[in-house]
Amino acid sequence: MSDVRYAGETTGTGGAPAADPSPAVPPPDSRGTLRTWADDLRMGLAFALRGGREGWLRTVLTAVGVGLGVALLLLTTAVPGALDARDHREQSRYQMLSGPGGPGEDTLLVGNVDTEYGDTAVRGRLLRPEGPDAPLPPGVDRLPEPGEMVVSPALADRLDDGDAGLLRERLDYGLAGTISDSGLIGPSELVYYAGSDSIEAADPNVERITAFGATPANEPIEPVLLLLTMIVFVALLMPVAVFLIAAVRFGGERRDRRLAALRLVGADARAVRRIAAGEALAGALLGLAVGAGLFLVGRWLAGGVTVYDMSVFAADLDPSPALAALVAVGVPAAAVGVTLFALRGVVIEPLGVVRSARPARRRIWWRLLPPALGLALLAPMMGRGDGADGFPEWQVIGGTVLLLTGITALLPWLVEAVVARLGRGPTSWQLAVRRLQLSSGTAARLVNGIAVAVAGAIALQMVFAGVEDDYTRPTGHDTAEHQLSAYAAPGQDLRVGERVAATEGVRVADTRISTVVAPRGHNPRESVTLTVGTCAELRGIAKLPGCRDGDAFFLTGTYGAADSRRLATAGDRLYLDPSYDEMKGAALPWTPPPGVRPARALRGADGSLNDGILATPAAVPDVHDSGAFSAWVGVRLDPAVPDAADRVRNEIAALDPLLAVHTLGNETVSDDFAGIRTGLALGATCVLALIGSSLLIGQLEQLRERRRLLSSLVAFGTRRATLSLSVLWQTAIPVALGMALSTAFGLVLGAVLLRMTNSAVAVDWASVLTMAAAGTGVVAAVTALSMPLLVRLMRPDGLRTE
Repeated sequence: MSDVRYAGETTGTGGAPAADPSPAVPPPDSRGTLRTWADDLRMGLAFALRGGREGWLRTVLTAVGVGLGVALLLLTTAVPGALDARDHREQSRYQMLSGPGGPGEDTLLVGNVDTEYGDTAVRGRLLRPEGPDAPLPPGVDRLPEPGEMVVSPALADRLDDGDAGLLRERLDYGLAGTISDSGLIGPSELVYYAGSDSIEAADPNVERITAFGATPANEPIEPVLLLLTMIVFVALLMPVAVFLIAAVRFGGERRDRRLAALRLVGADARAVRRIAAGEALAGALLGLAVGAGLFLVGRWLAGGVTVYDMSVFAADLDPSPALAALVAVGVPAAAVGVTLFALRGVVIEPLGVVRSARPARRRIWWRLLPPALGLALLAPMMGRGDGADGFPEWQVIGGTVLLLTGITALLPWLVEAVVARLGRGPTSWQLAVRRLQLSSGTAARLVNGIAVAVAGAIALQMVFAGVEDDYTRPTGHDTAEHQLSAYAAPGQDLRVGERVAATEGVRVADTRISTVVAPRGHNPRESVTLTVGTCAELRGIAKLPGCRDGDAFFLTGTYGAADSRRLATAGDRLYLDPSYDEMKGAALPWTPPPGVRPARALRGADGSLNDGILATPAAVPDVHDSGAFSAWVGVRLDPAVPDAADRVRNEIAALDPLLAVHTLGNETVSDDFAGIRTGLALGATCVLALIGSSLLIGQLEQLRERRRLLSSLVAFGTRRATLSLSVLWQTAIPVALGMALSTAFGLVLGAVLLRMTNSAVAVDWASVLTMAAAGTGVVAAVTALSMPLLVRLMRPDGLRTE
C-alpha cells in the first residue's frame, strides 16, 4: 500500500510539515487584518450554509452535536435557579409559631397529618382558624371549611385515578379547590389542606401559628459536602465540553479536501484556515439555535417528568443571564479556536493530496503535565477533612479539571501506541487496525468524552462510598420483624394496636405502652421507664422468670438496673408521667405490686437493651384512660397483600388522623448528602443521554466520510459481514483503551479525594465495574444503531459521482 495521506492529516517528509509554497507578503495593518478576518469568516459561513450538499450536511451534523451540548449547558445554568426557587417555595410554607399566648384574631391551629400512598409521600395539614385574620397557606386563596380540602393538581389527578380507592377513603373530604404553584415545591407533589373543627392546641402534632413563611436558620454546608458538590459539577460538565470540542470537528477530512480547491484558485494557507474557522463558526451559531430550541422543548416537558421523586416547574428552569451569555459567546469562540488549533500542523495543498513519509509519532512528555499539575494542586489539601478552612474552590476545580484533562491528552497517544503494534488477525481486524493507524486521533476524539465521564463517575462513587457512613445512621429497626410503626402520644387512643391487628394484610401488631415513673411528681432526681404489656409482649423485652397478669419486674443487666430495682422494690408510692421545670402536669400516683421480681433484659434488633420496670395490665390500672401513657405499635405486614400498608394507614387515620405512622427503614441518610447524590444521578442521566446522542452523530459522520471506500471494498468482493465487524473493531479498540485509562484516572482521583476528606482509601470494585460497563454499553448501543446506515452505505452505487 502506498504511503498516501489526504489533506487534513499531518503531512511532510520525515514527519515534518511540507513547506508552504505561498509567497511571503508583508503583514497588513490591524485594520486590514480585521477586514481580512471578517471577509474570510464570512466566506466560511457562506460555504457552510450554501456550499452544496456536503457543506450543509456537515453543518447540520455539527449543529446537532453542538446543540445537544448547548442544551445541557443551558440546563446546568438553570439548575441553581430552579433549586433556589424550590427552596423558596418550601420556606414559604414554614410555620411561624404564635408564642406562649393563647388564641387570637390572627392565630391558626395546624395539625400535621403527613401520610404515604404506596411509595409516594403525601403532605397533609389540618387547619382550624381561631380568628378572622388567621393566615392563609401559600397557594391557597381561602381556608377550607370543616370537611373540605384543597389539593395540589397532582393529588387531584391521583384521586381521580380509578385505582386510588384507598387514598380516596383516607382523604374523605369534599374537594373545595386546588393549590397554586406558589404553594408547591414541584408539579408532581401531593399536598392537601383540610378544614377541621375538632383539633385542639393541646393535641399532639398540632401547633398554633400566626403566619406562614418563617425563615429557618441557615446551617452552612459541611466542607466535605461542598467538595462533593464541586466535583459533581466538574465531572458532569467536563464531558459536555469535550463533546462540544469534538462536535465542531465533524467532517474535518472532507472539509480540508474541499479547502484544497481554494488553494488552487489562489487562496493562501492562512486564508483557508480562516475560512475553515468560518465554517466551524456557522455550525456553532446554528448549534446555539438548536441548543436553545432543545432546551425550550426540554423545559416545557420538565413539568411532567419526575425523576428520583423530584420535579421542577418549567418556569423555574430559567438560566442565569450571565451564564447564558457566557455560553452564547464561549461556544462560537471555542469553535473557532479549536478549528485553528486543529489546523496548526495541517498542510492543505492545491492538489488536495500529498505524498509523505510516516507521520511523526505523538510525544508523551507534555501530555503528562496536566494530570501532574492537577495532582500538585490537590495534594496540599489531603487530610483536611471537615476542617474549618474548608477546600478552596478554585484549587479543587482547577486540580480536578487538569487531572481529567489528562485523559483527553493521553488517550490519542495511547491509541496510537497500541494500534501501531497490532497487525495479525482476520480481515476485519486488519481493516480496523489499518484505519486506526491512519486516523487514531479521530477515534480517540469520539471516545474522549465518555472516558472523562466514566473517570469522574468512578471517582465520585469511591468518595460517596468512603464518606457514606459519616452521613448515614442505622435506625435500629428490624425491617424483617416490622415494616410499619404507629405512635400514639399521651391523650391519644392507645388501642391503636388492637385496631391495626384486625386489619387485612397485618400478620402481627406488637404494642409497647410506656411512660416515665419517678418517686416525685415534679422535677424528680431519678426516673425510669415503665412498660406495660401482656406476658407475651413483655417476653420480647426480657427473659421472664414466669409471668401472669398482675406481675411486675425490674430489668437487670442494664445501665440503670440499680435505679429500677430501688424504685420497684421500695414499696413507696411512685408517680407516673412527672412534670419538669415550668410545665404544669398532674402526675398520677402508682404503687408497684408486692413481689416485684428481676428479669434479664434482652437485646433488641439494634443491639440495645431496654431499661426500667415491666408491668402487666392488671398491675397498672387505668392505663388507657389516664392520659399518662404513650403507645408504640410495630406492624408486620403480609407480603401477599400488596396494599396492606395503605390499609393500615386508612385504619389509623379513621381512628385519629393525627396519629403518626412511619415506614421503617434500616438507616437514615442526611438530607444534604442524599440531595447531592440525587443531583449526581439526575446529571449523570442527562450526560449519558448526551454521550449516546453525540457518539451516534459522530459515528454516522465517520461512516459518511468513508462511504466511497466502503462501496469500493464491496465492489471488490469484500463481504458485508467483514466490513461490519471491522467497524465494530474500530469502535471496540479505542473504547477498551479509553475505559482502561478512565478507570486508572478515576481510581487516582478517587483516592486523592478520599484522602482530602480524611477517609480511608478503599475501592468499591462493583461500582467501578458498573461505571465501566455503563460506558461500554452506551458505545455498544451506538454501534448497533449505526449498523443500518453502514449497510446502506455499502451499496455499489456509492461509487457514483458527478
